[in-house]
Amino acid sequence: MIMLIVILVLAALVTFLFVVISKPNNFRMQRSITIKAPAGIVYGHIADFRKWKDWSPWEQLDPSLKRTFSGETSGVGTVYDWDSNGKAGKGRMTIREAAPAHRLLINLDFIKPIPATNSAEFLLQPSGDSTIVTWAMFGPSPFMSKLMGTLMNMDDLIGKDFERGLENLKRLSEQEAA
Repeated sequence: MIMLIVILVLAALVTFLFVVISKPNNFRMQRSITIKAPAGIVYGHIADFRKWKDWSPWEQLDPSLKRTFSGETSGVGTVYDWDSNGKAGKGRMTIREAAPAHRLLINLDFIKPIPATNSAEFLLQPSGDSTIVTWAMFGPSPFMSKLMGTLMNMDDLIGKDFERGLENLKRLSEQEAA
């Protein structure tokens, strides 16, 4: 009887590990929103890391968050380092590509709580008197990411933060456009 239980537990563990390793080696999650403002106004809020405190969902997680900015105010090479003793962790964002009022691509390096290197992308598509903004994050899915993704839905967890950030960005941009 004990041998049967051991075999069943091992079979379940092997099956679980097979499910984990069969997950894709890369991930992409994104959210979009329509903002009744010109793309240039929206772009101004995302391309200047100093303005992220006004709309980013993670900026308010730790009141003692330490921010360091280097390089130009915006554009390729602009850097934003953050360090938190709380939920915001520690990391660095660097603008890799910038097409004003159209696209912003950012290298996103998390240092803690879990080291990871990903990309964040903002696409702005004019639509009449509005702008459709798509915020995406993508990158590799190493084994630990696959394991965590098997146990919880990361798209739902991070997606809620993206939705909140986009709503904040919408509010700010529409106020400025009014």
